[in-house]
Amino acid sequence: MTYSSTLALGRQQNLSRGQNSVSFVRTSDKQLGPVSNTVILIVLACLLGLLYLTQVTRTNSYGYQINSLKQQQSQLQQQHEDLTVASARDQSVDRVASSAQAQSMTQVAPSGTVN
Repeated sequence: MTYSSTLALGRQQNLSRGQNSVSFVRTSDKQLGPVSNTVILIVLACLLGLLYLTQVTRTNSYGYQINSLKQQQSQLQQQHEDLTVASARDQSVDRVASSAQAQSMTQVAPSGTVN
């Protein structure tokens, strides 16, 4: 007997006239067990947690950048206000010296010193 004939003998069934000789074996539906489902759910939960942590970390880093920019903005505003006051002070001396009232005043020389 050849190999193919031995396989054919193993497949032969008691077939009567008019029946098909080819039989299709139905594969059983494979399902995951409760342990596999639990492991898969734990892995998915860990992945979601990792995704959440990366998003929170990224948001916090943007928060630090925003905070440093706000501090820089407040320092620049304070410096601008200080420069505005200094500019007004410097311009006021020139305005007073060139005003009409200052021009009409007479200069007084010191008469002496007190011991």
